[in-house]
Amino acid sequence: MNEKEPLPLVADLQRALAPDRVRVSPLELELYARDASIIAGRAEVVCFPLTTAEVQAAVRVCRKHGRPFVPRGSGTGLAGGATPIGDPVVIVTTKMTRILEVDADERVAWVEPGVLNLDLSRAVAHLGLHYAPDPSSQQSCSIGGNVATNSGGPHCLLYGVTSAHVLAIEVVLPDGSVAMLGGLDPEPAGYDLRGAFVGSEGTMGIATRIAVRLTPLPPAVRTLLLDFTSVDDAAATVSGIIAAGLVPAALEMMDAEITRAVEAFVHAGFPEDAAAVLLVEVDGLAAGVDAAASVVAEVGRAHGARTVRVAADEAERALLWKGRKSAFGAIARIAPNYYLHDAVVPRTRLVEVMRAVYDIARRHDLVMMNVFHAGDGNLHPLIVFDRRADGVLERVMAAGEEIIQACVAAGGVLSGEHGIGLEKRDYMPLIFSADDLDAQARLREAFDPDGVANPEKVLPAGSRCGDLQKIPEGAWI
Repeated sequence: MNEKEPLPLVADLQRALAPDRVRVSPLELELYARDASIIAGRAEVVCFPLTTAEVQAAVRVCRKHGRPFVPRGSGTGLAGGATPIGDPVVIVTTKMTRILEVDADERVAWVEPGVLNLDLSRAVAHLGLHYAPDPSSQQSCSIGGNVATNSGGPHCLLYGVTSAHVLAIEVVLPDGSVAMLGGLDPEPAGYDLRGAFVGSEGTMGIATRIAVRLTPLPPAVRTLLLDFTSVDDAAATVSGIIAAGLVPAALEMMDAEITRAVEAFVHAGFPEDAAAVLLVEVDGLAAGVDAAASVVAEVGRAHGARTVRVAADEAERALLWKGRKSAFGAIARIAPNYYLHDAVVPRTRLVEVMRAVYDIARRHDLVMMNVFHAGDGNLHPLIVFDRRADGVLERVMAAGEEIIQACVAAGGVLSGEHGIGLEKRDYMPLIFSADDLDAQARLREAFDPDGVANPEKVLPAGSRCGDLQKIPEGAWI
């Protein structure tokens, strides 16, 4: 064969899509060898379909050539869910960006998987509506990726995670056929396969059209910033607010290290001498919002809040939220790499687990920051490091494992919104029995009996018989 002639797999993909949307250059394969996690793999080829029919065609080409495939959205995932393992074809949906239909009366939108989370809310804002799940990466993450990992976000404390807002999904299954999961009826007939697909991380197929529920914009909003001289006091305030019978729209916590980094980055007026801050938002009817804000302030002061600041207008509110949602970008001023965890613990154990996390960082001589969804106990311990330093990656990985074990020991779970992917796959037996893993594997096999859709993710290899397979050597970067 002439060296310039494409491989049969590539040639078939080019015929199925278009030559300029099938990429095999070393640079492009390197760019798509990882998501936003610190785990790298290798892709055989990367392709960019525009329609459901093209996704079908790409999957069928993969099957013809005996190749696995990995669905990928914007690549903002933090658990290695879109990392290509086993030289697969990476099927990227970022060019499928149409908002297909908006029904303002029924509060439903049909979108393609490449629509960015924040773009959807901006597109329907003039109708008095928004898409409630709001990951911190909402400016760049896609709806398809949100569905894959069942993403959360600050406002999911009140409004719920992605699964509560997805009504129906058109899916290209691993055999290349198309199925509609769920529906717009209040109670669709049959099993809740929509619910099974949301959070399946590309192991059951590729979403090509998604019906999402839209939520009315609240008539009134109050955003409060409370600062504390003690992390324990801030964590205790979180439980105190919930114990007072109030469920805010959002209840976020940042410790001293991340607060200083954020303030240097966005200049939002975060107190740089605070040990911790809470960002609390309440919404609803004006009278109820005023009462709720008073409760938050009262509980905060009772637990030692030094100051309680209420955003004076929308501009100040937006600046405070820019600070919170820019946290991961802000730490680039400190070090080039970070490793972020996503465990969830009971709110009543927050203080205890936070102490354990800080102790783990001290023992491993690491810089640890904490910024997280405190209201639902979704911790995000953030280890900041430079992987070029000798031995630092080993210390980071050891600390990460101890953090997971500490959270599970406190009655927690492995992930609140980032997914399992590769990062936490081998920790699944910490919270699931052999029978649990077997049941999950059987469900996965019902969708993908040949194991070609995003292989080696979520479930430890051999979950049907208890044999575990470690992450490939050299994958951690």
